[in-house]
Amino acid sequence: MTIETLKAKTIASTPHDHCLAEKGWTLVRGIASSKEVEQGRKDISAAVERLANEHRPLGDRDTYGKAFLQVTNLWRQDPGVKEFVFNGGFAQAAADILGVARVRIYHDQALFKEPGGGPTPWHQDMYYWPLATEMAVTMWMPLVDVTADMGLMRFAEGSHKDQHRTDLEISDESNAYYSRFVNEKGYRISGPDNLKAGDATFHLGWTIHSAGPNHNADRIREVMTIIYIPDGTPIAKPANPHQQADLEAFLGGRQPDELADSEMNPIMN
Repeated sequence: MTIETLKAKTIASTPHDHCLAEKGWTLVRGIASSKEVEQGRKDISAAVERLANEHRPLGDRDTYGKAFLQVTNLWRQDPGVKEFVFNGGFAQAAADILGVARVRIYHDQALFKEPGGGPTPWHQDMYYWPLATEMAVTMWMPLVDVTADMGLMRFAEGSHKDQHRTDLEISDESNAYYSRFVNEKGYRISGPDNLKAGDATFHLGWTIHSAGPNHNADRIREVMTIIYIPDGTPIAKPANPHQQADLEAFLGGRQPDELADSEMNPIMN
């Protein structure tokens, strides 16, 4: 399914669908209950503390390392996190937003921006993903209330339509390049002013996006993300070493031109 197909399918559908097709991102308030978030936060935070392999002071890290603590595929390492990630309501929201019947998980990742953590540079997620689809979508859910000074997401509206490809990973270079590109194209920058725990944004893999630094002196910006793909998504030939690493880590032994339907990528709704 292409972006144009999504646009055609959703013009008469929900406002969230239309936003995703037109803007490349959308916001869903209260997608998780307070009880779900409370338990999820407990399990995810404990898993991050146990599994994170970054222990250097912020000042000793590069730009990527300063942006967040990142732990991936927690659902395969912790039963409590698996229960949270396999919430059928999250997956159904992703399917409804994409206008598809079923979605599979590509992978999850916790992104914890520590107090004093730096900005997340402008980038496109598809740089990292060996997936032959325009329809991969990330649910980005805070586990705590997040205000503007803690590193909220920002999106370049409509940038997903260009499918602009670069050889730039998340870095100072990607930030400088995409800042110029977004300015030259005249994309409107938008994003939520605040997010409550259990709210979520959804953005497409080609949408150029970034996040601010965490200026809060004593609160971690605790965020859990889940990447969904439509059932039937083919695997693409890796275009860079990061995509090769993702192929090996997240697709259960499947190879290019096969479907992303391994036991690591179950149907979620």
